[in-house]
Amino acid sequence: MPTTETTPVLIVGGSLVGLSAAVFLSWHGVPVVLAEKHLGSSLHPRAIGYTTRTLEHFRATGVELPASMQNIKPPRRARVESLAGAWLEEYPWTPGGKGGSYGSEESPVHATAIAQDALEPILRERARQLGADLRTGTEVLDLAQDADGVTATLRRRADGHEYRLRARYVVAADGATSPIREALGIARHGAGLLSVQRSILFTAPALEAYLEKGVVQFEIEQPDFQAFLTTYSDGRWVLMLGDDVERSAEEEFRAVRRAIGRDDVPVEIVTTGRWELAALIAARFSAGRVFLAGDAAHQLPPNRGGFGANTGIDDAHNLAWKLAAVLAGRSGPELLDTYDAERRPIANLRHDQLFARADYKAYLKTPDSAVQVLDDAAIELGQLYRSAAVIGAGDDLPPARTPSQWTGQPGTRAPHLEILLDGQTHSTLDLFQPGWVLMSQDERWAAPAVSASAELGIPVCFVRIGGEVTVVEPQAFPAAYGLGAAGATLVRPDGYIAWRAVQAPVDPALALTEALSVVAAAASAAPGEGGQDSREPAVDARF
Repeated sequence: MPTTETTPVLIVGGSLVGLSAAVFLSWHGVPVVLAEKHLGSSLHPRAIGYTTRTLEHFRATGVELPASMQNIKPPRRARVESLAGAWLEEYPWTPGGKGGSYGSEESPVHATAIAQDALEPILRERARQLGADLRTGTEVLDLAQDADGVTATLRRRADGHEYRLRARYVVAADGATSPIREALGIARHGAGLLSVQRSILFTAPALEAYLEKGVVQFEIEQPDFQAFLTTYSDGRWVLMLGDDVERSAEEEFRAVRRAIGRDDVPVEIVTTGRWELAALIAARFSAGRVFLAGDAAHQLPPNRGGFGANTGIDDAHNLAWKLAAVLAGRSGPELLDTYDAERRPIANLRHDQLFARADYKAYLKTPDSAVQVLDDAAIELGQLYRSAAVIGAGDDLPPARTPSQWTGQPGTRAPHLEILLDGQTHSTLDLFQPGWVLMSQDERWAAPAVSASAELGIPVCFVRIGGEVTVVEPQAFPAAYGLGAAGATLVRPDGYIAWRAVQAPVDPALALTEALSVVAAAASAAPGEGGQDSREPAVDARF
């Protein structure tokens, strides 16, 4: 079975996170092969809510989504006897939180609702448009690492044909039970298994009238029957039962009718499922040349913050530009170490936030959580990265704040401001990605950007605020970015601030060159040679 194919990156798993990784990497110009054992999306729609930051990623990479199925306002939840019975209490989107808008006022986009099985085809199409090689019905049997890359054995399920593929790096987006993570011996920690859920997906068009109040999630409470009912706002509903009981078809219909509170409504059951509700975080997000993403890295149960799928999509976005930079020879392989350094603390933060909130407080082993509930906007748009790819994210800073509480500190997402460019209204976010951007109100930073770029072989685009780009509210820029009139800020390809000079240093060219060399892990190899990754390879992953 000779090795006949090569690819810079192999992605294992073709659900939301794997497909997002294919889009982001291809958009950065990295050829990828994606292997997915199934032929298409799951019969279960699964996730539905996609947050502001996820939409920013999609917007930047040309992923166009239809209008939200639940408008742009956060949906609400109710505790009810049944859908048609007594409504006992209505909840805001995030009990205990202060927001719920995911910082939509801090962004040019809004959170949206689209069923996962409707989103995945859009991501597949965009990935193919960008050149990704998507191989459905293909499973990965094993991975063998060495100093130069990873050899994968793949099998087409349709005819059993096996072949080898050689990749420089592997992204393991193969789900919560990740065979790759298990084969690599990476342990997990966290609250663990919470329950085993049984789900019943059904259609019942007559129920749409119960959605007029904007409530789309219902906690069913009866003396001998507790369940969770929600809608995908496309005619489909799912009933979730936490008792892990196998039911006959008639018993499934009876459970649905009890939750509805009516037996005169036509109901068609589409499919059923069994899945684990768990909260577990991998002890490390990489091993050698293999990187865990999505549920393989962090299994986070469904919640009103949308932490599961959105955290995984953010993983893929963080990793994509780093792989692209290393593969192009602009950065050394040590840049890849910052993926774990940046993303694992975010997963831990979100795990802890889950159990500080009402949804999962019941699973706490102590009377109350000592964790302060953060605003949704802080978790979504105000997380802080600390790593070698950031200079100045001090230990005195909190792990997250709302965007309005940050003032352009390194390690934070570069703020959105409305700008005018070529007579059109845009966002500062449109200035970022796919490369490095230096912003200042002072034209004298243009020459340092050119010299740093030339010396390090890393393209840097200089943007003068007040020149070709003007901010709609002129004083908003220095306030939001925390800069003096002659200061400058360096923004990474993922839209995070890597370094800033609040005022102009004595030698701007030297300061910028030194900073860029550090945060971009400037490679010693010439561009195109692809910097050798000399880290000791991890053990083989055979499963």
